[in-house]
Amino acid sequence: MWKLKVAEGHGPWLFSTNNFLGRQIWEFDPDLGTPEERAQVEKARTDYRKNRFQAKPSADILKQMQLIKENQADLSLPNIRFERIEGITGEMVTSALRKAVRFTSAVQAQDGHWPAEMSGPLFYLPPLVSV
Repeated sequence: MWKLKVAEGHGPWLFSTNNFLGRQIWEFDPDLGTPEERAQVEKARTDYRKNRFQAKPSADILKQMQLIKENQADLSLPNIRFERIEGITGEMVTSALRKAVRFTSAVQAQDGHWPAEMSGPLFYLPPLVSV
């Protein structure tokens, strides 16, 4: 099973001045996890293979499953559907905001950053560096 390792580094060629904060690598361990967890991971992999051309870069299910488990987050709030603007109450907005904040903190790594593959802003970086 694949495991995301955050802010860790080993080996004689690795050097860090910030204790590897923000560094993330994937490591494979065939004996990691329970059979149920391995089945969940395999299901996520097959679903990704079927829909890989429609998947969004931030839809990394394996990373989200691992971080939610490590952070022991309670995401059991019900989904809120906003049908019409007139029917929105303060309780609905509070519940939706509470669920969003819980999920955002559930997928945060232990060193404080949100691991992701976000290459979008790097498109704008070369002109700024070359100036």
